[in-house]
Amino acid sequence: MPLRAFFWLLAVATLTWLSAAQATAAEPPLPPLPKAVTAPKDNPTTAAKVALGKQLFFDKRLSGDNTMSCASCHQPERGFADGLARSRGAGGKQLGRNTPTVLNTALFEKLFWDGRAQSLEEQALQPITSPDEMNQDLDALERELAAVPGYQKQFQAVFGTGVTRQGIAQALAAFQRTLLSGPSPVDRYLAGDASALSPQARRGLELFVGDAGCIQCHSGPLLSDGKFYRVGPTFTDRGLATVSGGKGDVYKFRTPSLRNIAETAPYMHDGSLATLTDVVTYYYRGIPFTAPGGHALDVAPLSDRSFAEIPDLVAFLQALSGKVPKIEPPTLP
Repeated sequence: MPLRAFFWLLAVATLTWLSAAQATAAEPPLPPLPKAVTAPKDNPTTAAKVALGKQLFFDKRLSGDNTMSCASCHQPERGFADGLARSRGAGGKQLGRNTPTVLNTALFEKLFWDGRAQSLEEQALQPITSPDEMNQDLDALERELAAVPGYQKQFQAVFGTGVTRQGIAQALAAFQRTLLSGPSPVDRYLAGDASALSPQARRGLELFVGDAGCIQCHSGPLLSDGKFYRVGPTFTDRGLATVSGGKGDVYKFRTPSLRNIAETAPYMHDGSLATLTDVVTYYYRGIPFTAPGGHALDVAPLSDRSFAEIPDLVAFLQALSGKVPKIEPPTLP
């Protein structure tokens, strides 16, 4: 069979299978990311505001002892995570949760592992003021940045005010809205490029949306439904219950995005799984049946599936990486 005819038949078969799998869905379960994120009306995106937010993102003066910036834990070269199971915060204290990437995070409706922020603007100041993280007093931060002539000039130009905490939050949010990854091999394959995925990754895609059931929680542009589940693998953190106070929310955490997941190891809310193979193996055999207090888990191990499928799913997950914005540390005022 001519090579062109082979790829045409493969594309037709793939689209037919996807159509059947998506028949009951309002939209494709794995749509591409948007090319840009819509900003809220009270914080329109401008080039000057993004530039200011980028400076603040890299400025260690945002921490109480001037030793940490947002980029200390959200490193561009590590997929905007930090490669640690759990980061170090103020005074070198180990934090309780793994640092999630801020790549594509503007598309989430609820932020942080426990969903305690509803917008990037609300999220921006929380790590800064947290005693465990950057441990910065906002009154002191406003005074410190206001003493810098360059920041005085920029805040006046962007916001028409001096340095304010609101302006800091809005500028950081504007910068983070630009942090979107490009199309991945999976996106290109689903758009009709049959050569974008290896045979192994294609088998992984079939498992992901089919028998392995990953698509039940990992759907949409982020490959996350944005909801909260009790999946383990440890039970020392009460998760969503620390925000909601609900007993039924104990040990629940938000479904993470799988975009560029291969670049942001280790995994889970506590960083307890080192590799993607560890993660998939956990879902195949490692999930316990109950959590402390008799709480049922929201997923069950895939005990009827073969371990031979794990490399296929890992290959698919590795193919979810798109081009990351190249962000160089800016010159600070």
